[in-house]
Amino acid sequence: QVHVAESGGGLVQAGGSLRLSCAASGARRTLSSYSMGWFRQAPGMEREFVAAISMSGGATYYGDSVKGRFTISRDNAKTTVYLQMNSLKPEDTAVYYCAARRGFRVVTTQDYDSWGQGTQVTVSS
Repeated sequence: QVHVAESGGGLVQAGGSLRLSCAASGARRTLSSYSMGWFRQAPGMEREFVAAISMSGGATYYGDSVKGRFTISRDNAKTTVYLQMNSLKPEDTAVYYCAARRGFRVVTTQDYDSWGQGTQVTVSS
């Protein structure tokens, strides 16, 4: 089972951009056999789906609240998955989690095999 770790969070003003990264850690440093997802959880709220990408990178899915502003991608070596976040809003403030799901199927539910520890994104107004 792969382990994943997020990076790239921070504090940004509304309208700004951030790029989050998710990389495999430990002995298994490839994500090539996994579809990947990003989720977020704001204080007092349930964790919600943000974006997902297929193993090949050919299919992507987004939550309604981030469509047109966020872009999920993965590098050709399948070692890192990215979440480019543009036009950030204060309501995007949350802890962002990367998740890996072994196999071809891409899901928007939380049915993933491995989760990172999360990275904080704070958007100031």
